Amino acid sequence: MQFLRTPEERFVNLPGYNFQPNYLNFQSLRMHYVDEGEKNAPIVLMLHGEPSWSYLYRKMIPIVVNAGFRAIAPDLIGFGRSDKPIQKQDYSYQMHVDSIINFINSLDLNNIALVCQDWGGLIGLRVLTQEQTRFSSVVAANTGLPTGDEKMPEAFFQWQEFSQTVEEFPVGSIIQMGCQSQLSKEVIVAYEAPFPNESYKAGARIFPKLVPTSPNNPATEANRQAWEKLKQWTKPFLTAFSDKDPITRGADKLFQQLIPGAKDQPHSTITKAGHFLQEDKGEELASVIVSFIKS
Repeated sequence: MQFLRTPEERFVNLPGYNFQPNYLNFQSLRMHYVDEGEKNAPIVLMLHGEPSWSYLYRKMIPIVVNAGFRAIAPDLIGFGRSDKPIQKQDYSYQMHVDSIINFINSLDLNNIALVCQDWGGLIGLRVLTQEQTRFSSVVAANTGLPTGDEKMPEAFFQWQEFSQTVEEFPVGSIIQMGCQSQLSKEVIVAYEAPFPNESYKAGARIFPKLVPTSPNNPATEANRQAWEKLKQWTKPFLTAFSDKDPITRGADKLFQQLIPGAKDQPHSTITKAGHFLQEDKGEELASVIVSFIKS
């Protein structure tokens, strides 16, 4: 498998992101992760989505650590400081699930509170159902677990088409479009840092095509099986969706209705926040997570 590794100098002096890098191997690839806090503290595992990376959680990590938790935020393969296979066919939904299972097994993580947004949920909830004993609770934020059996919003198909046809995949602009707040030039540059040019973006480009949008998608059956397990999940499950995300709107209600562990939880709606609510209201989301886990 051919891959690229983003030069380290791309990650120097990024605003708000001075965490020590950590690495482990997945197959022939190097996977990066942030790991802050006491090693024996309860774990908050933060999974990002598309086309972001662990930089998305920079506002939240110190709050979580100061509350007494160990904050871990990996970069998915193809993103952040992790290696980037250059062929789109090297990426699959299953590969990403396998990489996170490898990640938590390699670090032998237990007592995990999963925090997942966007693709972080599509991947993380699959991992959760395969490694249930390692997880203690879930906070789902602007995410879902589609099987292709339900109709996706038209906005998603527009996004999917855009991702495959635009000549230059504008990572910083995509993040900005998914936010309600105005990002500084320096923050936009930080989101673009992992991708020096288009050859690094195969994973970012293919992600939208991997979402199950029809019943014959390769991931459909595995996601259906995951849902059957989620319908039996009795450990605490919280939704913390934003109020201004057209892509995932309504998925929080589905989680609340179908997952036993979501019953009677203090579900939150983060106001004045877009798809990337960690960017718009990271401090507020972190406070919701800390309160939830401590309760």
